[in-house]
Amino acid sequence: MKHLEQKFQEVFGAPAEKQFFAPGRVNLIGEHTDYNGGNVFPCAIDKGTYGLVKKRNDRKFRMYSENFADLGVMEFTLDELTNDKKHDWANYPKGVIKMFLEAGQKIDSGFDILFSGNIPNGAGLSSSASIEMLTAIVLKDLFHLSIDSVEMAQLGKKTENLFIGVNSGIMDQFAIAMGKKDHAILLDCNTLKYAYVPVVLKDEVIVIANTNKRRGLADSKYNERRAECDEALAELQTKLPIKALGELSIEQFEANKDLIKSPVRQKRAKHAVYENQRTLKAQKELSAGNLAEFGKLMNQSHISLRDDYEVTGVELDTLVALAWEQPGVVGSRMTGAGFGGCTVSIVKKDKVDDFIKNVGEAYKNKIGYAADFYIASVSDGAKKL
Repeated sequence: MKHLEQKFQEVFGAPAEKQFFAPGRVNLIGEHTDYNGGNVFPCAIDKGTYGLVKKRNDRKFRMYSENFADLGVMEFTLDELTNDKKHDWANYPKGVIKMFLEAGQKIDSGFDILFSGNIPNGAGLSSSASIEMLTAIVLKDLFHLSIDSVEMAQLGKKTENLFIGVNSGIMDQFAIAMGKKDHAILLDCNTLKYAYVPVVLKDEVIVIANTNKRRGLADSKYNERRAECDEALAELQTKLPIKALGELSIEQFEANKDLIKSPVRQKRAKHAVYENQRTLKAQKELSAGNLAEFGKLMNQSHISLRDDYEVTGVELDTLVALAWEQPGVVGSRMTGAGFGGCTVSIVKKDKVDDFIKNVGEAYKNKIGYAADFYIASVSDGAKKL
């Protein structure tokens, strides 16, 4: 923080007045379920984005990010809130300001802000949603706005969809705005009904491993999987009165799966149904303190994503298979869209160093380049420091 305070003074010529933090997030289970009417199971983590802020008396915003120092200070005013390619990363906070104004919130001046994040970019841990929710909490505090965390998450999603132009769901913003220390969130992305579920890690930690593979396929395959699930749903709807695959129990699915004419679509729908049921089992097991059972659900989730949904790829499968072989591993799976990005593992604290060393070496030998490892704990959501 001392370093950031000095940097703020250096960049903006005056001391910062306030400090804020917004976490990143990891999804512990429930992948590719959100658009199938199911639940997700994310938690906020202790890596994230710091913001130091000073309110201004004019309508100007000056934004600087330590992560993109070579781009210098981005400047714009309250009267020019448009997506501008040359503003690069600053379009995220700019979009949030615009969405707040469009929602009727009163913002009547600008501010100077320094961002500094320790979430690895492009690792699928939601650095963009972290910046959005940091901006939201800054706006709420500086302008004394009456807005709750759920509304802030909704405006963050709007920023992605309408201002940035990415068709993403609400999970990231919701987990970051609503995170609670030592708890995951069971969230129904359609209704926004949610429940906090204790994740009690006394002797364990969460280890996130980044494959360092660029997720080139993720977008095209995402659209393909979505279409396959929509088609499977339409076939089931010829007999069943359902709106989404997530409404089905395993028994209902098994009794009616022959309505789905293609074996591939059957596998896709099976993943959506079974994975959603895993999120409900996860809630039950963690609430009862059964971490070992939760670990088994994580493993089953990965197998389903690998075999039925086919969104993993050699890098993710290698990291997970290596994790499963290590002593002290409770469970391991891919997290995020797939085809690269990260795995999440729960590992006994006294085995973490060996885990990172053994998995890291074997991954590099097999894949040809290194993975990166991050130890994370389950943290609170966006807040003023």
